[in-house]
Amino acid sequence: MEMSAPPVAALMPVAVRPPFVLVRGEGAYVIDDAGRRYLDWVQGWAVNCLGHSPAPVVQAIAAQAATLINPSPAFYNAPALELAGLLTENSGFDQVFFASSGAEANEGAIKLARKWGQLHKDGAHEIVTFVDAFHGRTLATMSASGKPGWDVLFRPQVDGFPKARLNDIDSVKACLGPKTVAIMLEPVQGEAGVIPATPEFLRALRDLCDAQGLLLIVDEVQTGCGRTGTLFAHTQAGIAPDIMTLGKGLGGGVPLAALLAKGAVSCFSPGDQGGTYCGNPLVCAAGSAVLKTLLGDGFLAQVRRAGERFAAGLAAISLAEGLGEVRQAGLLLALELGRASAAEVVELAREDGLLINAPRPHCLRLMPPLNSSDAEIDAGLALLQASIRRAHAAAGLA
Repeated sequence: MEMSAPPVAALMPVAVRPPFVLVRGEGAYVIDDAGRRYLDWVQGWAVNCLGHSPAPVVQAIAAQAATLINPSPAFYNAPALELAGLLTENSGFDQVFFASSGAEANEGAIKLARKWGQLHKDGAHEIVTFVDAFHGRTLATMSASGKPGWDVLFRPQVDGFPKARLNDIDSVKACLGPKTVAIMLEPVQGEAGVIPATPEFLRALRDLCDAQGLLLIVDEVQTGCGRTGTLFAHTQAGIAPDIMTLGKGLGGGVPLAALLAKGAVSCFSPGDQGGTYCGNPLVCAAGSAVLKTLLGDGFLAQVRRAGERFAAGLAAISLAEGLGEVRQAGLLLALELGRASAAEVVELAREDGLLINAPRPHCLRLMPPLNSSDAEIDAGLALLQASIRRAHAAAGLA
């Protein structure tokens, strides 16, 4: 039977996608159905921390697929136990719940905090979150997020998420009340354009939580797993949260996330939390391969060096082209364009063979593989500058 519509029409239009179809990935590059190569600085929104189809992940998945794929989360499996051990040994947390996405991990963190509030804080359930935050696309995590416009999408929202302003401790204090159980934030707000919480602010939050008997939750779905140059971003401020969530880079390309908690906070009972694919051995084998790579000798130091090179190159472009601020945390970077031209630059860069992201109309976000080479960074920066110049010329700004 002939199809009456092109194959792409079978997919719901939940994103504005370019017309090509991606068919293969090789490290920092991805290839479309016409054979064209693109240097990929989106990498699945910071998911492919080791690039496309990295050998350690491919080998781990192949070996596990031939052994045990899905026994059900009602049973222990060796890859889940190994990954849980690696995470707890290297994080300071005591227990792990595995999920399939960062939103699912954050949903679990919200539920865990509310359960703890029922047990230890007279039913307190409100969690202070932040303007411009992004915690996922479930109803609860959208409500916890502070992305503009999300408060009217899919109304009514889930209540219990008063919003403070990042790096403003007084605004946090103004949100506290007898129903407050926790404060939840990203160490760096990625969707807002790579906006960091200052170390002083993170330490002030930890002190405030200690003084008020509240939980501190860090959403490291984007910033964790080496993205900011340390295994977890919050360690750079010298704080110890009560709960942490991971996702994106943890699976190196496969759907894997984690909710980690201190023992005193880990209060789920059997039946409270679960999911069909929680702790699936196939994805946990991939996660262990990723984590072992990140923990390898010199790997994170190289991420920091690459981030500095990248940021210096962006600063040079900004100066030469009359642009704005460069923000950088390891290999999570943003470039302010000074005008609402980000969408045009993204499109022109794609035409030139570079894939980048525009989280805001005036801002570009860059999320290259953590193992990017100097040559890849330099080549991408040259493509980016050329695309910015083309956008300026088209707007009559050259």
